Amino acid sequence: MLPDISIEIGRMAKEKILVVDDEEDILELVRYNLTKEGFQVACALSGEEGLAKLKEQHADLILLDLMLPGMDGLEVCRQVKRNAATEQIPVIMLTAKGEDADIVTGLELGAEDYVTKPFSPRVLLARIKAVFRRQRQEPPDDTTVLSVHDLTVNPSRHEVLVKGKPVSLTASEFRILHFLVRRPGWVFSRDQIISAVKGDDYPVTERSVDVQIVGLRKKLGTAGNLIETVRGVGYRFKD
Repeated sequence: MLPDISIEIGRMAKEKILVVDDEEDILELVRYNLTKEGFQVACALSGEEGLAKLKEQHADLILLDLMLPGMDGLEVCRQVKRNAATEQIPVIMLTAKGEDADIVTGLELGAEDYVTKPFSPRVLLARIKAVFRRQRQEPPDDTTVLSVHDLTVNPSRHEVLVKGKPVSLTASEFRILHFLVRRPGWVFSRDQIISAVKGDDYPVTERSVDVQIVGLRKKLGTAGNLIETVRGVGYRFKD
């Protein structure tokens, strides 16, 4: 079993990350790159061990492999997000190619992001830092004017500007855009978008979300490229 390793740089240690993966070579690769960046790292080879370590010690973020022996990663994520003591800990899923359905399920359980194996350590570090950066930012309220790149969204006026020029959107298009812009970089499934925009019981199909996104991109012109399709999963707004 791999030991826990902690490192401090300067007077203050960076955040502590719990890595849960049953492949020791991946644990070692991740541990090495994270400690080199100054993060504290705890390792677990199974879901059960990971949950046990969460009871013993604090973690600021969990890197969670979905394909685990015994309790799989989705069940671990479910238990983390259902526990009041751990529900606020961000989870980044480590997934294999072709696990689109599991990725969607993980996001809907509350995971913040995912990285597909095999992955670049630099990409993984960038995703981790992006999650921490978003956590430090105070979430905007429903009246905050949001400006990202050439796009400005004013909820109070129900107004969208691209390079200072107004863009006319339907009510649904505006709500979808506002929802995505409020969390740049976050990946959302179609079901999450429907629930956030219309409510859980609103009779809208996933296909209708795709149609709305197509319409949004056309109306936004060059700014439409800021809405990215995450194949098999959903959509995100570039940060």
